[in-house]
Amino acid sequence: MTRGLSLLPPAPWPEGDAPPPVATLPELIDWQAARRPEGEALVAGDVRQDYAALSAGIRRVAAGLAALGVGRGSHVALLAPNRAEWILAAFGAHRVGAVLESFNTWVKAWDLRHLLSASGAEVLITAPGVRGADLLGELRTLAPDLWETGRSAEFPALRTIVVLPGDAPTPAPPCAIRWEELLAEGRGDVPAIASHADDVAYVLYTSGTTAAPKAVPLTHRRLIENGYSIGSRMGLTEADRVWLGSPLFWSYGCANAAMSTFGHGATLVLQDRFTPQSAAAVFARERITAAYLLPSIAGALHEDAAPEVRAVDSLRTGLIIGTPAEFTLAAVDLDIPELCNIYGSTESYGNCCVTPHTMPLDRRAVCQGPPLSLQGLRVADMQTNEVLPFGEVGEIQVRGRILTEYIGNPEATVEAITPDGWFKSGDTGRLIEGGYVQFVGRATDMIKTNGINVSPAEVESFLTTHPAVLEVGVVGAPHPTRGEATVAFVVLRDGAAATEEELIAFCKGTLAGFKVPWAVGFLDALPKTTTGKMMRRGLKDAAAGLVEERLCEGARS
Repeated sequence: MTRGLSLLPPAPWPEGDAPPPVATLPELIDWQAARRPEGEALVAGDVRQDYAALSAGIRRVAAGLAALGVGRGSHVALLAPNRAEWILAAFGAHRVGAVLESFNTWVKAWDLRHLLSASGAEVLITAPGVRGADLLGELRTLAPDLWETGRSAEFPALRTIVVLPGDAPTPAPPCAIRWEELLAEGRGDVPAIASHADDVAYVLYTSGTTAAPKAVPLTHRRLIENGYSIGSRMGLTEADRVWLGSPLFWSYGCANAAMSTFGHGATLVLQDRFTPQSAAAVFARERITAAYLLPSIAGALHEDAAPEVRAVDSLRTGLIIGTPAEFTLAAVDLDIPELCNIYGSTESYGNCCVTPHTMPLDRRAVCQGPPLSLQGLRVADMQTNEVLPFGEVGEIQVRGRILTEYIGNPEATVEAITPDGWFKSGDTGRLIEGGYVQFVGRATDMIKTNGINVSPAEVESFLTTHPAVLEVGVVGAPHPTRGEATVAFVVLRDGAAATEEELIAFCKGTLAGFKVPWAVGFLDALPKTTTGKMMRRGLKDAAAGLVEERLCEGARS
């Protein structure tokens, strides 16, 4: 590090600690299976698979996909919760050289239209429903001709739908095949691994400043390297059992938890539906040693299951991001003594900074650690992009394992990556003594609620489709358990009427649940500059007041 500037060049791998010598994700599982075939790899509900069984299952899915004509360069979309089939489908697609397009399971037809169009998916592997949501019903709303003719005029690339086991009110289209049929197809010849180290493994969709999610490509070898480095910071070994209650479809799941676990030959324990008591029961039954937490998850565990969590003497490490108070609550009050603090984004492969599990706890609470091996970091002036002196607050920028582009969005790519190759995070922070990163806050308008990024522009775009709405301004406001609550301020058309409850219900009917405004306020006009640009900062104080008012009413948590 140049002591006078906020610049941390990429550091090499620590001596004696390098990632597995494989190029792709399916090779990683095969490599672990060859080393310790009977080592438990995956626990998901009633499913238990050692590395040998997981490798065999991936091969069978790959053979089934190959029989459907899926191969190198194909795009397979996956719409499923935390279950064993998610891992099998993803790694099976990777084995035949396909790109796995990861869709979030909170989608409604509004969201699904963009995902299917942007991905160009040829195959959609989907659960019939998730947590009471009818995923097949949303697909039928969007593409009814799949049920009538077996093809979609709007999504001509989509030629096969594979439906996972489960129930939903809407039956599968006649053109669909069941998961069991795919596996039956997979009894034939297993294809050789067709992916390469620099091929895209996942395309993940992340909210941004635009009205539609941006497509972020993540490549095989970089996923392996980054996940292994994260696991090393946690102190993972083959003996560890890693709990994930957050969705696999996020980078926190598929790029972080799965890769850190499999990279170290440990056991990944998936939980489909989080409740504090059920999570504590899984911790105890599975002898969990590492937990992937969010502030909202840690808060719920503290509120409703703290004694049970503290009683799990195997639990020692894991990851969380949050304020010093949120970190301390998880590490101290839940007794996870080697818990690691983190910083990162989907664009930097899930995390680019992690505190070592051996760092003194009081230091882990106030910083997000040094960059991972082969990751560089600098803090730059938001206007000039000049690297700032050590200790000054500016934009956090990352170099090393970062996205190469936003697929199909060259304007966003140019905006996000500097001419000299640094990713502009949109976050502010500083470097502190020891070369550690200290996150300060968001510099953009992005809202983070319950650990999920929400694009104000996307919510605004949808709300303006309501016939009573003329204009909308969406901002985030502090919330005691959500981090931020999404608040919409609406200007109604002349002579039109609508209530807060009506507009929230309108959003719930079509938008993914995490995008639905927590509160709605009404204004005669939005604050704007002399050039007509909306001044979001002018809405921040009003949003904070509205959230406080609603909390005092006791109507919402």
